Amino acid sequence: MTTTIDLTPYAPPVPARVLTARSADGTALHVEVHGPDSAPGNAPGAAPAVVLAHGWTCSTAFWAAQIRALSADHRVIAYDQRGHGRTPASAACSADLLADDLEAVLTATLAPGEQAVIAGHSMGGMTIMAASARPAFRDHAAAVLLCSTGSSRLVAESTVVPIRAGRLRSWLTGHILGSRAPLGPVTPVARRILKYATMGAGSAPHMVEACARIVHACPRRVRHAWSNVLHLLDLDHAVRELRVPAAVIVGSADRMTPPVHSRRIAEALPQCVGLTELPGLGHMTPVEAPELVTGTIRDLVTTHIAMKEGA
Repeated sequence: MTTTIDLTPYAPPVPARVLTARSADGTALHVEVHGPDSAPGNAPGAAPAVVLAHGWTCSTAFWAAQIRALSADHRVIAYDQRGHGRTPASAACSADLLADDLEAVLTATLAPGEQAVIAGHSMGGMTIMAASARPAFRDHAAAVLLCSTGSSRLVAESTVVPIRAGRLRSWLTGHILGSRAPLGPVTPVARRILKYATMGAGSAPHMVEACARIVHACPRRVRHAWSNVLHLLDLDHAVRELRVPAAVIVGSADRMTPPVHSRRIAEALPQCVGLTELPGLGHMTPVEAPELVTGTIRDLVTTHIAMKEGA
C-alpha cells in the first residue's frame, strides 16, 4: 500500500515580488519578497522586515513554513545562495563571497537605515557570521537568529560518522560530505540516509520528504564546491564581531553541527539573548520545529524592531 505524503505546508509560497540582487563580483542572486508590503520603507506602520539565509544544499524552499507564517504581517525576504536554487554558481566559493551576497541582498531590499531581523540556518548562519563586520550588515541588522550552525571545526566535530573523534573520523566525514557522487532520485533508501544524517529520529515522514527533495535538487558540483569551504571554515573571530542581539537554536541530535558549536558561539557572542537546545531534533530545525523557529523570529522582531520604533 502506497502512503501519500501531504507536502502542501512545504510548497514554496508565491512571492509578492521577485528581484535580482547583484553581488560584488556580478553574481545575480535570486531574491523573493513576501508579505503585505513588497517594497522597502521606514514609514510608520510598515511591515517589519525579516531576511532569511538558507544552508548548504538548500534553497528558499527550505523556509516555506516560516515564510507562510510570517508573511501575514512581516515583509519576508528570502534568497538563494550562489549555486543553489535559482542563483547561478560562480567559479569561486568562499565565506567572503557569502558575506558579499548578504550585503547585496540587504542593500537591494531594505531602505537606507531600515532594520531587519536576519535568520540563518547552517551555512546561512555562517553567512551572517562572515558578514558581521560589513557596513551594510551593521546598518541593517537589528538582531539575528543562528539555527543549527557552527563557526569552525565543522568536519572534526561532526558526528555523522558514528565512531570516536579523531583523524579517521575526520577523514571519513570529509570524504562523505565532500563526495562528488550524484544523490539521484529521492528513494526510500535516500530518505533514510538523509534522515539519519540531518534530522532527528522522530522526524515525521512529510518533513523528511520535504528536506530530501530540496537537498537532492542541489547540483552535485555545487554541493562539492561548498563542502570544501565548510571543511576549512574558521569564523571564530567573526562571532566576536557580531555586535547585535543574537539568539541561537540547535537540536540535541544534530550530527552535522552538534550542540558543542552552538554552545561555543553563544559563549563568544557579545549579545547572546538565548541558546535553545531542542531535545531529539536534528540539523534541520526550521523544518523540524517550524513553530518554535518562527516564534523566535517574531520575538526578535517585537523586541528589537517594533519596540524600538515605538519608543
